[in-house]
Amino acid sequence: QVQLQESGGGSVQAGGSLRLSCTSSGRTSCMAWFRQVPGKEREGVARITTGGGQTYYADSVKGRFTISQDNAKNTLYLQMNSLQPEDTAMYYCAARVVPACAVFSARLWNYWGQGTQVTVSS
Repeated sequence: QVQLQESGGGSVQAGGSLRLSCTSSGRTSCMAWFRQVPGKEREGVARITTGGGQTYYADSVKGRFTISQDNAKNTLYLQMNSLQPEDTAMYYCAARVVPACAVFSARLWNYWGQGTQVTVSS
């Protein structure tokens, strides 16, 4: 069983930055950040392999967001720079146990945090 707990959301003006954190317990193969706005499907933002640190980003955040991990602290991060109003969403940390990380369909991720709200005003 894996437990995930996000923190670090908040409100910021366009162009600003936020850093999200997710502490985890249990063994995982892949970690990711997803986001969701009301009425839309949960979409993958960035993912990382727990062991090798390989990363992948959605086109909408490439060059602005950075996913990283501190395995000693069992903590996943998402550094978000140059935030725009369209980045406003509930952000979720997710974990996958199967060692096949090249998936961004939310239904294929096993564990989820409770979410943290990010609001970007123009």
